[in-house]
Amino acid sequence: MIHFLVHEEADNVGVATVDIKAGETATGLYMDSQKKIKVKAQQDIPLGHKIALAKLKVNDSVIKYGHDIGRVVADIKVGEHVHIHNLKTRRW
Repeated sequence: MIHFLVHEEADNVGVATVDIKAGETATGLYMDSQKKIKVKAQQDIPLGHKIALAKLKVNDSVIKYGHDIGRVVADIKVGEHVHIHNLKTRRW
């Protein structure tokens, strides 16, 4: 079962295709290479939300779909939920 999708291997987040529960080992699929990746979820990740694939520090960029979508405002561990509590959009 695929739990999340990653547009390309340069991305540092994936997008949940199902609800992912904390503690679950989630399987992701890189859409560009069709390679699979496994990440242990540290928090619940709701459908459509982002899961961290790399350790991210304050001021790092979040890369999704090959684009810089925002700036990290609180450190993020691999497998954590990436959302408005730890990410500030680049749009405003």
